[in-house]
Amino acid sequence: MTQRIREASPRFKARIAGIFYLLNIITIFVAIFLLRGLVVPHDPAATANNLLAHEASFRLGFTLELISTTCSIAVAALFYELFRPVSRSLSLIAAFFRLIACAVAVVGYLFQLAPLQALRSAQYLSTLTMEQSQALGLLLHTFSAQASHIVIVFFGFHFVVLGYLIFASSYLPRSLGILAAFAGLGALAFGGLTFLAPTPEGYPFPYFEVLGLITEVSLSLWLVIAGVNSQRWKEQANAAGIPS
Repeated sequence: MTQRIREASPRFKARIAGIFYLLNIITIFVAIFLLRGLVVPHDPAATANNLLAHEASFRLGFTLELISTTCSIAVAALFYELFRPVSRSLSLIAAFFRLIACAVAVVGYLFQLAPLQALRSAQYLSTLTMEQSQALGLLLHTFSAQASHIVIVFFGFHFVVLGYLIFASSYLPRSLGILAAFAGLGALAFGGLTFLAPTPEGYPFPYFEVLGLITEVSLSLWLVIAGVNSQRWKEQANAAGIPS
């Protein structure tokens, strides 16, 4: 499979990467929509009632999160191939940061299942009351939020490096690189605030969220519609000693 990716034309690889990126974005937003409001912070009983009443939606949202992360892994591999002509080492580092973010995200998804698992495993928690089981499930669920903050930090590093790679390439608009770099810096700033002061009320998260969304949608749509300049990609690849 890796050999086939390398033998494909740069424009084709770019468009495939854009398709996977769009799927990554769409599936995660549908998952967020399905999961929104089911977990009620500081209210284990309400959370339990919501999950039992909407278990199918909860499981579908969880499945879509896994699909989204799978698409993100594909993007990491394709981006590595696309940006090798700029810098093999930096392209590998960008892919590494994205893969670490995906791994942490999957761990966070497992903690999302904790409230439902606590309800479904009452026989294993016979020493606890129903209220205690619900509280335990909700407590474990809070680790998913912590995992998401870590994911944001690793994606921040990814976008900073990716921004440089796009800017230094001759086959994609430099404006996309600048946008990606600012989105990465915003993610790192938010991540730093979250861990240094763990009460994120009043933090500019909505602004960071909008900037990140604009970056990802712009980049994915550009790749799907325009791809990359194949001639310039090949010229840069030949200059770097990469077979094209």
